[in-house]
Amino acid sequence: MADELRARIRSGELPPGQRMPTQAELADEFGVERGAVRQALRILQSERLLTNISKGAPATVAAVPVPLGPAAGPAVPPQPTMVTLAPRIATAFAARHVQIDALCLTSVSLTMAIGEPLRQIHAGQLEPAKIDVRVLLPSRNIDLAFPAPVDPADGDLLHRRWLAQRNAQGLVLRQNLLALRTTHGIDVDVSFRALPFTPPVKLYLLNAAEALFAYYTLGRREREIEQEHVQTYDADGTRSMLFSFAPGAGRRDAAFVEQSHLWFDALWDTISSELVLTA
Repeated sequence: MADELRARIRSGELPPGQRMPTQAELADEFGVERGAVRQALRILQSERLLTNISKGAPATVAAVPVPLGPAAGPAVPPQPTMVTLAPRIATAFAARHVQIDALCLTSVSLTMAIGEPLRQIHAGQLEPAKIDVRVLLPSRNIDLAFPAPVDPADGDLLHRRWLAQRNAQGLVLRQNLLALRTTHGIDVDVSFRALPFTPPVKLYLLNAAEALFAYYTLGRREREIEQEHVQTYDADGTRSMLFSFAPGAGRRDAAFVEQSHLWFDALWDTISSELVLTA
């Protein structure tokens, strides 16, 4: 439904400033319940295509909708992960079937970003029926390219810190999502697999409709680990600049999203292995 309404807005069939049909009219047209209509409208509002969404009046097409075509770019410029990821994850959770794939060094950014849609679910603002999350993380059995110690003697200490963070964040992510089975009767599946290499980039795939991509940019940093100050080569993934790619922005973006899904699926089905999170 959101895809169809988005196409009407971008084609000019629904011009800027025009009132949308009422939620009742949209429910009749698409043969869905009012809740699904509201979810679709919230998706378009988050993309800045609609304004004035409320239960009492029809929404309005935004004054400057995002153009459609090969020349179209993302709606907003790249921003740090913790600015961009949470609202995009919340938008993905407006779908009835939420599908999120993530490849990252740890799941800390994803775990933090999931907090907003969880809050909206508990507040009754989002009502997904099914949630599938797959996460690819580096294996505990490899020598990580980073984080890496400046002094090789600190290697074991740094690896223990990374592994503890990887496991703790993964456990929190899984626990928070699986709890929705009990509290809201949502069908939830959360899976992790281990990669035999250190990913130089992070990738989030949302409902086959968007890909968020960022580079891990290394720098020399001091970390306090087990009461010791350790010099490392590391990246702050929460500050990595996320680039957004969406099929509606043109053929190049559509191809990037498609190829990213193929790449992720290939890693998941071939060289990755079972990952067991331990506290």
